[in-house]
Amino acid sequence: MTYIVNDNCIACKYTDCVEVCPVDCFYEGENMLVIHPDECIDCGVCEPECPADAIRPDTDPGTETWVEFNRKYAELWPVIVTRKDPLPEAEERDGETGKLEKYFSEAPGEGG
Repeated sequence: MTYIVNDNCIACKYTDCVEVCPVDCFYEGENMLVIHPDECIDCGVCEPECPADAIRPDTDPGTETWVEFNRKYAELWPVIVTRKDPLPEAEERDGETGKLEKYFSEAPGEGG
């Protein structure tokens, strides 16, 4: 089992989760984070840290495509280990539906 980041993270990018991760398996895109499923040790400490409820276990229904999504971008984006401020529009975008189609960017983040 692993944890995944889903589209609730897009356009919010809260990073509270990265500092509690004992194996540094979070990767930063321009406007979201992902978890490398092959590096995640399934400890679960990140899940309650996410204000947007964007981190879910891969055993939840409908997460199969998110496992591959997370794997793809974890291979392309830089690792992030330090908390940063969320995106300026995080509060207004939190809970919005259809964020993958509306806002997702494949561009890497700054890492850190």
